[in-house]
Amino acid sequence: MSAFTLHDLQCFDAVIRAGGFQAAASVLHRSHPAVFAAVARLESQLGLSLLDRSGYRVQPTDAGRSLHRRAQGLLREAEQLRSHAAQLAMGEESELRVVIGDLCPRPQLLALLSGFFSQCPGTRLHLHFDAVTGPWERLFDGDADLIVHRIDKTDPRLEWIDLCKVPLLPVVAPGLLPFPITRAITPTQMRDFTQCVMRDTARHSPDINYFMIEGAHQCVVADQSMKKEVILHGMGWGHLPRFLIERELHDGRLHSIAGRHLPGGTEELVAARRSDRPQGPVANRLWDYIRARAPRLRAELEPAASSVRKRASAGKRRGARV
Repeated sequence: MSAFTLHDLQCFDAVIRAGGFQAAASVLHRSHPAVFAAVARLESQLGLSLLDRSGYRVQPTDAGRSLHRRAQGLLREAEQLRSHAAQLAMGEESELRVVIGDLCPRPQLLALLSGFFSQCPGTRLHLHFDAVTGPWERLFDGDADLIVHRIDKTDPRLEWIDLCKVPLLPVVAPGLLPFPITRAITPTQMRDFTQCVMRDTARHSPDINYFMIEGAHQCVVADQSMKKEVILHGMGWGHLPRFLIERELHDGRLHSIAGRHLPGGTEELVAARRSDRPQGPVANRLWDYIRARAPRLRAELEPAASSVRKRASAGKRRGARV
């Protein structure tokens, strides 16, 4: 048995995964003959028939399936080594692109970023603010190095650092509703009132609707701060992050209408980046910097939310409305 090359093994892996030589060639950005020759060379060097070419689609033989399973560890190691080499070759990045999503407590996040980039005068920060699915789109389009937003944690392309949980509450200003505020308010009752919603900044991603009531008139705004002002002035109602309305809930300028029919929700705010892309030294230092300070950020935000929940609970025991 002659020694085989990593390239030939990668071509064999691509053929198995893609289901054919032409599809594998597209994945690898190689020609069909080049991929076919690589797999044939691998079979010759190993003295094994790895693919059954008798059918419409090529299928792995028993030996091919066994070899493919055992090759996965080697292929993963090779990819990690390639990524590490790319990181070493990058040097100090001249710029980093960070996207802050609409659920972020901006003062705390801006202070965090300011503290880091003040120590990196050679790296320019490009900061963007996006809403709804906009941060994800920038990250997957390659237009962002890091986002601070909610993510799908089952996506294998991502790695993340948990920052804090963000409760979202449906709220109204006093006097907007002509009926008493109770925990039994239904979406049907709220359909007659203008619902204030966020504009999705994504350009080509599918629309995702959060808490929207079908048939309700909508007021569309660009960010949570504008949404809060619209609701405070009685021009609509909507869901807002609890950290943004702590004071207004406490002093009565806003009322929560959360209940069994309008429960609100809780989102997990994270710092996220691609796990399948090489990261430069400054990006990795920023990642470690955020990870080290994440507990402090969580402590700053969650005690305040906890105290509001305690006041709300006490108010309910006294028969008050929150």
